[in-house]
Amino acid sequence: MRVVSQKVGAWISKLGWVWVDGQVAQISRRPGSSVVFLTLRDPSADLSLTVTAHRDVLDAGAPELAEGARVTLHAKPEFYPARGTLSLRADEIRQVGLGELLARLDRLKKLLAAEGLFARERKRRLPFLPRKIGLITGRASAAERDVLMNTRRRWPAVEFFTINVPVQGPTAVPQIIDALKVLDKDETVDVIVIARGGGSVEDLLPFSDEALCRAVFGARTPVVSAIGHETDAPLLDYVADLRASTPTDAAKRIVPDLAEERQLIDVARRRLERAVLTLVDRETHRLESWRSRPSLSRPELMVDQRAADVTALRDRAVRSLENRLRRADDDLRHTVARLRALSPAATLQRGYAIVQRADGHVVRAADDVKTDDLVRVRLAEGELQAVVKENQ
Repeated sequence: MRVVSQKVGAWISKLGWVWVDGQVAQISRRPGSSVVFLTLRDPSADLSLTVTAHRDVLDAGAPELAEGARVTLHAKPEFYPARGTLSLRADEIRQVGLGELLARLDRLKKLLAAEGLFARERKRRLPFLPRKIGLITGRASAAERDVLMNTRRRWPAVEFFTINVPVQGPTAVPQIIDALKVLDKDETVDVIVIARGGGSVEDLLPFSDEALCRAVFGARTPVVSAIGHETDAPLLDYVADLRASTPTDAAKRIVPDLAEERQLIDVARRRLERAVLTLVDRETHRLESWRSRPSLSRPELMVDQRAADVTALRDRAVRSLENRLRRADDDLRHTVARLRALSPAATLQRGYAIVQRADGHVVRAADDVKTDDLVRVRLAEGELQAVVKENQ
């Protein structure tokens, strides 16, 4: 351990003098001592270091230095192997002025904007009526009172999950981030409001902290920023899903007004009633016009007319069938008469006969048979078998 500590101390001693920026969390001036002890904190990294400086150095660079102020100091890192601690020994301390603070905020704003943390398309829509609202604000502050009172005045049934944290000073940022994580993990919380009253630029610095801005950007739950007055614009306003000009304005943004909603419902209900009555009247008039038509006023006329048409068609079908049957009967009788007139039987009735050979062929000439051939003679009634005696 001793060897490791010595090597760590030797490596740190090689760093030389460096410029360090941070926020003063604590100042310790011991009576009769020429050394001043500062606790310098980086809110973004939640890191603290002890700084030692001569009283003359502090009085020359920042005579009115107070806790919570931002400083830039020229110091040399020192490692104490016996305690295993790292500290800074400063030979120059400068309190960051308002102009430099604003310049730093402007650079941070451009950086976050370039990364897309301010992009409008990444803003999430707030629910119309949240079940529970998470509130991060100072304890017993005017901002807390304004949000709670105005929200419940607009919608009495709303629920709150309030976490009180410091809203300025060196411990504000980490506690606000922790509260944001707690509310973001609670699935019953539908929207988170970060509220604070007005103040100076220095007082509102925690709400322009890079770590807080990135935590809000990464939150799952929509976040509403309600910091200061109308003219105050910390970087949190640009990252949040909704910016409210004041805590009172936040109450108007996160829940609807019950009285206004009831009025809108009444107006919509009256419009619906008028629309339904108009529709019923229009359909009633249409039904009455249909009922006045002959087909509906005396529907039996349609049936009677169709019955008459069916009877007429049936009579026409009967007459047509009878005519076709008579014509067919006449045609049949004429055909039978023609057949009888052309039939060989009719010729036989007049005394003629038909002579056929044995093979059935009709004998039309004497040469068709020979002497002693057997022939059949058909008469009108019966047949004769004959033998040819002579062929002339």
